[in-house]
Amino acid sequence: MSVTRPSRKDRVVAQYDSTLAADEYAHAYDRERPEGRFFRARLRLVQDILARCPGGDLLDAGCGPGMIAHTLLQSRPRDFRITVLDQSPAMVEYCAANTRPVGGVRPTVGRLEALPYADGTFDVTLAMGVLEYVDARRAIGELCRVTRPGGLVVVTMLNPLSPYRVVEWFFYWPLLRIIEAVERVFAIPVERRHRACFTGIHAFPSGTLRRFMTEARLQPVDLVYYDITMLLPPLDRIPWIARKAEQASRKRVTAAGRHRWLGTGYLLAARRSQVRLQHGYDISRSSRNYARRPAQTAP
Repeated sequence: MSVTRPSRKDRVVAQYDSTLAADEYAHAYDRERPEGRFFRARLRLVQDILARCPGGDLLDAGCGPGMIAHTLLQSRPRDFRITVLDQSPAMVEYCAANTRPVGGVRPTVGRLEALPYADGTFDVTLAMGVLEYVDARRAIGELCRVTRPGGLVVVTMLNPLSPYRVVEWFFYWPLLRIIEAVERVFAIPVERRHRACFTGIHAFPSGTLRRFMTEARLQPVDLVYYDITMLLPPLDRIPWIARKAEQASRKRVTAAGRHRWLGTGYLLAARRSQVRLQHGYDISRSSRNYARRPAQTAP
């Protein structure tokens, strides 16, 4: 009898549908592993981007365990009124509990492709590490809809063109699945098996995501690649190498120009505005928090 492979939606939901999964996700930020290095680099970059923003109503769409919400409430306690949304009730519950000691959030269970908010509700909308699991074009359209004119939209995406992701997705994870299948045949205990689940990740190059933004009438104003590394899996999972990679990451979180392809992820920031670009410059009055500068070109 053939086994039906779970749908992409089922695979995504299964990864984050428990309190244990939320707890593991939150604690990954503190671990000396590639995932922790990536999460910390992303968190620092988003903080830097939001440092240009005076505050206001903020939506963290796909909030997960609420690490960015917790960080903002702790570091800028009176600047943002934060609403969080995730399709996983376990994640929303964990996020609400995690942020309660530092001010609390307004929690919502829902989907990025159909945000349950009125048009123009938020000054800032974030989508960190979630567009890979949803219909990215529809989600960006919804993020634009609920953002006020002149508001800021910040999204991140895994960089599918980086050597790291190519090796991880097409060599390392498939190898782990083969090893796990062999271990299953030989009845190796579950806790000792290698694991590499089917994640449902669908990542796009920055040029594609930028096009989705312009289609949604957003004006991209920042493109930054982060988690710069020359290491490839599984080398960066060796403890002493992981520590060296972390030290290097702290010194060089982001890169531009010819080195950007080494970034395992990238961030795009955009403004919702009706004003068109002229001569390659963002001339929207609502973009006054950014210096007048050339709009960055996606690859």
